[in-house]
Amino acid sequence: MNNKVPYLDLPAQMAPLRKEIDAVIARTLDNCSFCLGPDVAQFEKDFAKYCGAEHCIAYNSGTSALHIAMMLLNVGPGDEVISTPMTFVATSWAISYVGAKPVYVDIDDATFNLDPKQVEKAITPRTKCILPVHLYGHPADLDPLLAIAKKHNLPLVEDSAQAHAAKYKGKVVGTFGAMSCFSFYPGKNLGAYGEGGAIVTNSAAFNARARSLREHGSTQRYYHDEVGFNYRMEGIQGAVLGIKLKHLDTWTRERRRVAHRYHELLADTPLQLPREADYAESAYHLYVVRHPRRDDLKKHLEANGVGCALHYPLPLHLQKCYANLGYKQGDFPVAEKAARECLSLPIYPELTEAQIQRVVEVIKAFFKA
Repeated sequence: MNNKVPYLDLPAQMAPLRKEIDAVIARTLDNCSFCLGPDVAQFEKDFAKYCGAEHCIAYNSGTSALHIAMMLLNVGPGDEVISTPMTFVATSWAISYVGAKPVYVDIDDATFNLDPKQVEKAITPRTKCILPVHLYGHPADLDPLLAIAKKHNLPLVEDSAQAHAAKYKGKVVGTFGAMSCFSFYPGKNLGAYGEGGAIVTNSAAFNARARSLREHGSTQRYYHDEVGFNYRMEGIQGAVLGIKLKHLDTWTRERRRVAHRYHELLADTPLQLPREADYAESAYHLYVVRHPRRDDLKKHLEANGVGCALHYPLPLHLQKCYANLGYKQGDFPVAEKAARECLSLPIYPELTEAQIQRVVEVIKAFFKA
């Protein structure tokens, strides 16, 4: 019997879709629609509808989408953007790419997301935007953040890179702020077969400029209104995402099934388990537990054939690339403690009950040792 449980099992997701995926990729190749094209355009329509938004603009990555979002808001040198130190670095890259300064605020201990109670005191005359992240698929607490944004006349951008199908107060995330940025990296809940990303917005003006900026700042070929980028989504990725989007709700239900089984089976362990806020319906992109002996537990799991990962072991304010910001150890103690203790367990729609039981069995053996 194979007792190994992979951290992520993309082949298990691909297998039942393979014929359908092969067919749409073949169609895209036959049409020679390699950059953008009809499959990307159809996916943009379908994903906008899924999010309850007017517009979706597809990109070659979630990082590119975040970069363009900052440009759409005219964030630039001398400006500040309030965000979280506990996320993947791409959130802050977008701020840096336009010459602005990331300003960090500590996180809420239960959800790992930006703590609304600490945001307002970080606002200065240079603040241009608030950029929360729906980390691990759990929505940030948007209402208080939006109230602060409105009070100070600041736009809010949702980083929804990990939160496809997550819900805030019953509504899918993506349309609460001025715009939202998604990633379709292969390991995401809605993943391409390569890189991909998107901006979702209700603004016609943002939509028009976002489309121009991804295509060299052009609305008419060989005429360029501003300095733009080659950020186009490939046709094949649009075709793949169009197929996979039809399964997103089912996959999300299955992720929640796995999470709830972990909740039940790990309740009597010393682990701090993920907590879902009253306002939230998490998409459980990740199932992140916490314990002071995280590193030992990680080694134990891996030695026993159970995959796991760290998201994220070093907060952004302590990264070498951001040493110039002047932050130091102890500035954001909640984020720093979370980074020392966090451990991501296997979670994906295809995870079987037997595999869940195996993960739990190995964890419990660690604490009995």
